[in-house]
Amino acid sequence: MISGKIMKQIISKIAKTTIPSEINQKSKKEIADKVYKLVENEIQKYSEVVELEFGGSYAKDTWLSKNADIDIFIKFKKNISEEKLENISKKIGFESLKKYSPYVRYSQHPYVEAKIKDTKINIVPCYDVKIGEWKSAADRSPFHTKFMKKSLTLKMRNEVRILKTFLKSNKIYGAEIAKQGFSGYISEVLILEFGSFENLIKSMTKIKEKQIIGKTSKSFDTAIVVIDPIDSNRNLAAAISNENIGKFILSCRALKNKPSLKFFKNQKSKISKKFWNNLLIVRFEFKTRSPDIIWGQIKRATSTLSTQLELEGFTVLRSKSYTDQQKEAYLTFFLESTVISEIYQKRGPEFFRNDSSHSFISKNLKEGELVWIGNNTKINSLEKRKHVSAEKFMNEFLKKNLKVGIPKGLQSDFKRGFKVVIGNKTLSKSIKEEVSEVISVDGTLLHFN
Repeated sequence: MISGKIMKQIISKIAKTTIPSEINQKSKKEIADKVYKLVENEIQKYSEVVELEFGGSYAKDTWLSKNADIDIFIKFKKNISEEKLENISKKIGFESLKKYSPYVRYSQHPYVEAKIKDTKINIVPCYDVKIGEWKSAADRSPFHTKFMKKSLTLKMRNEVRILKTFLKSNKIYGAEIAKQGFSGYISEVLILEFGSFENLIKSMTKIKEKQIIGKTSKSFDTAIVVIDPIDSNRNLAAAISNENIGKFILSCRALKNKPSLKFFKNQKSKISKKFWNNLLIVRFEFKTRSPDIIWGQIKRATSTLSTQLELEGFTVLRSKSYTDQQKEAYLTFFLESTVISEIYQKRGPEFFRNDSSHSFISKNLKEGELVWIGNNTKINSLEKRKHVSAEKFMNEFLKKNLKVGIPKGLQSDFKRGFKVVIGNKTLSKSIKEEVSEVISVDGTLLHFN
């Protein structure tokens, strides 16, 4: 009971800090209204556009004072082509935001972004469709906005802000591919489902694997399932990494057991410096592209190269990708050992299997070092490895097998050059900080001390 009382006091303290001040609200509204007018003037030139509307946390009044984006959705007639939708929306975005150095970002469709003071403005295209008749991923957004404006009470909106602060402090907030965390919309869905932040925390401490939050007749294969209230066939949790789902559940348990304000402040990880020499790092430079695209490519490359290291006999304990989004990328592998034994045991077929055991024996008598019958009823052989050094293997692999290990979009970047290193000797301070994450105890787990 005492911890329940402390929890209520903490939530009430945090609530006071998360609601934007009147000055903040006024300045955000001025920016939003100014941009809306600029875009509104621009859409008059195009008969393909049906209407404009605000979206995201600003429209739903669930934004956090420090960094709320303003999303404006341009709704297009549903019969126009994707190409036309993209071209016209880019023209509208660039023309209306020309004073603010606009640039293109990518989701399913490109959209235009700019910054006014410290507020990001997103001009996003979507089709004007009926519910359920989606033509693009962004088509649901206006329905999300309408649904949440109608469903969330004023108290719930503030509870969403508390949840977002909690997620940010534990570094699991943000739907972008770099983060694969909890989106603003999932935060709203969770508060709507559980009624309050406190109820959500209590429920998450008891959550079961594959538990479904919401209503659906479809089955999904993710650690937990969060159904989109306006589309029962859509699992919002599919975009969240298992690591981040784990961090969320463990943070909720720790907060319930030992309520404290520290859960709403950034948690620092604890680095185990003795493992620096277990790190294999691949560094390369790339031609500038959208952050979403480069992050997707380096994550795929890291995953494929992890598999190649494992196939070669190295044990990959953890891996991570990082990019500065300008020109540099780092693929990091935390290995059990960067140098392995020259020999390994290859398990063959059982001796009961006539043909396969015969061919295994004759092949390995010619090529293997040793062949023997094991107590496990299998015939085994001793093989010699081609590579014992992870650094040499990776260098050779990337020179000779680029097409196997690297996504097509990165191959030309790798052809221009890459560097494979062990440890942290050549890394700058900021990169060291990013890379050290794979040899750190996560800040979330430190809550359990």
